[in-house]
Formats: sequence, structure tokens, C-alpha cells
Amino acid sequence: MYRVCIKRLLDAVLSGLALLILSPVFVIVAALVRVKLGSPVIFRQERPGYRERIFTLYKFRTMTDERDENGELLPDAQRLTAFGAFLRKTSLDELPELWNIWKGDMSIIGPRPLLTGYLPYYTERERLRHTVRPGLTGLAQVSGRNFIAWDARLAKDVEYVEHLTFGMDLRILWRTIMVVLKEDDVAVETDSVEGYLWDEREKQR
Repeated sequence: MYRVCIKRLLDAVLSGLALLILSPVFVIVAALVRVKLGSPVIFRQERPGYRERIFTLYKFRTMTDERDENGELLPDAQRLTAFGAFLRKTSLDELPELWNIWKGDMSIIGPRPLLTGYLPYYTERERLRHTVRPGLTGLAQVSGRNFIAWDARLAKDVEYVEHLTFGMDLRILWRTIMVVLKEDDVAVETDSVEGYLWDEREKQR
């Protein structure tokens, strides 16, 4: 009952309330992003969601559009400013995902939506992560945030799907709050982390 009906209802209600309550924060962060990093303020990227349906994920941008003499974008690490790093460490860049949750693309708790390019690399068991809506936070994130190894990360996603309960969601939410407040295991240069995960799976093919 919780997985089928109540979870989605809670997601819609809580994300709607959060959007209203945090609207002043959205305005302030958006204004700072516009001044310090430029436009567009919102970063958009396609990610696979429930049943591997592709949706557009929204975040506040954290990098500039600086380019080299050939017009090519500089490496992510060089385009990430101190302000962008602050947004990532505090998870403020994730706030626009509340809109994804309210729309039904995502859930508050669930496996994090990874890049669409990872889809061919999942085993059949790992594909179970897409039998629930992806989350703003999840079991893998509170078990090591961005630095948990690829296989362990996906195993945690499957573990979540197989044992999903209201109690588990509450525990993950509480642990997420503690991780964010302590700024534990936060990858500022997430491109290097994602690259590591990709390379690790590539070696197994």
C-alpha cells in the first residue's frame, strides 16, 4: 500500500509544501547564480526514471561557460567556482529537483537518477533500480554519498527497492539530513567521480 499509493501522495504533498516554504531561498539562490555564474540559471539534463523513461532533471547551475581559445568548454574542475562548490556541498543545487518530485518524475527517496549513458551497463538485477521512481536522496547516498564504488552503489539501490518501506524512507531521510549538515562524503568535482564509476564498469565488459 505504501509503495503503490501513499509514497507518491507524500511526495506530492511534501514537495509542494517545500516549494512554497523555500520559495524565498529559490529566489535568492537563483539571483546569486545569475550574477556569479551567468545564465541559464537552471541546469537541465536528461536522466532515466521510472521504467527507464527519460525525463529532464533540473538543478541550479554550478559552473561557468568558460572556454579555451578554440571555443571548447574548459574541464569541469576549471569551470567550477567557489560559489558553485558551496552550492554542491550544501546540496542547494539540488533544490529545483523538488519540481521533478512534484511533477512525478522523481521521489524524495529512491535510487539517484544516473546518466542515460549508463543504461547499457546495468545487469538485469541492477535494472531493478528503475522499478521505482528515482530519488532526491537514497540508500546509496547515505552509505557513502558520491564515493561508494559502482557495484556497491547499484547494490544499495537494489537493496532499497527490495526492502522499500515507510520506515526505511524515514531512516534514509534522517541520515541524509545528518550527512548534509556534516558535509560528509560530498564530491565537489562530481565529473571525476562519475568518470571513475564509468571506467570501473567499462573494465568489466
